[in-house]
Amino acid sequence: MIEISHKNLASVPAVLTYLKSAEACGIDCVPLIARAGIDSEVLKDNCQQIPTTSMEHLLQLLIEASGDPCFGLHSAKFIEPSSYSVLGYISMNCSTLRAIQAKIPIFEKIVGDMGVTSVEVADGFALQRWECKFADPLVARHEVEHVIGSWVIYAKNYLNFTPHDGIWFKHSAPADPKLLADYQEIFGCDVLFDQTSSGIRISEDKLDLPLPQANEKLLAMLLEHATRLLSEINQHQRITDQVKNLLRLMLKDRPPSSAFIAEKLAISSRTLQRKLGEEGTHYKDVLNELRLELALYFLKNTDLSLDNIAYELGYTEARSFYRSFKQWTGTTAGSYRASS
Repeated sequence: MIEISHKNLASVPAVLTYLKSAEACGIDCVPLIARAGIDSEVLKDNCQQIPTTSMEHLLQLLIEASGDPCFGLHSAKFIEPSSYSVLGYISMNCSTLRAIQAKIPIFEKIVGDMGVTSVEVADGFALQRWECKFADPLVARHEVEHVIGSWVIYAKNYLNFTPHDGIWFKHSAPADPKLLADYQEIFGCDVLFDQTSSGIRISEDKLDLPLPQANEKLLAMLLEHATRLLSEINQHQRITDQVKNLLRLMLKDRPPSSAFIAEKLAISSRTLQRKLGEEGTHYKDVLNELRLELALYFLKNTDLSLDNIAYELGYTEARSFYRSFKQWTGTTAGSYRASS
């Protein structure tokens, strides 16, 4: 069975949204950036990433300096397409919300490893959830409210669409009831606290409504750009992470050969195998680990058929996927989906 591991990073654009919000509050962010151990020069390059531990520390300092119990929520007002890196522009050019949701497991890592998005459809509603990975409960609360607030504002401002029918938060309501007006201002709908998950509720029939600004040709160009962006991000990552990020974008478009990945990394196949060996893994192991990550997501959070999932994972025959999944997990793909 495969054990999935991650190296947690956050994109610079994700950090800049908070800094813009803090500056609007009159906060001098320069000393706080230094205290968080972040190189200010790195923040000038939108293609760079920083450790999520550094981002979490910076948020602790910004929340304290702002004195705002809804700092994360209010920071959502500063969201723009570039805040999600290339994923923001990819989303703008997808044809439907369902198409956007299908792209998230492939591209969310470009934005960072601060949390994980998933979608659950039941009783005529889709709950698009977000689970934060931050350790500090206060920072996690602000980050969750920021992410969900950003989804709503982004959809309204850049997708020309208001999809949400309700907002859920796993954490409790603020102690000061006067603050509930701030939530109403952002969301404009029912906001429920102490729920099983944090996310936005969307009527299932809205998932396939056409988005007016979708552009298929531009989307193809953006996906190509995402490949180059990942290559630039990868420069400071382990070779294992570089391989995995390239595979995310190429799995369903071509046979995922190690020779092709080596070419994209501008190294020889032998060098690729040697570098992977130095990190205690092999190309086939990295490929299988990624396929398992994506398979688990698609089975749990989408209604894609098993054959279509096999296609998304780069298999030429669905039965090869069925056999591999059983080998990796000890259960069949169908059984896993049923139990989830």
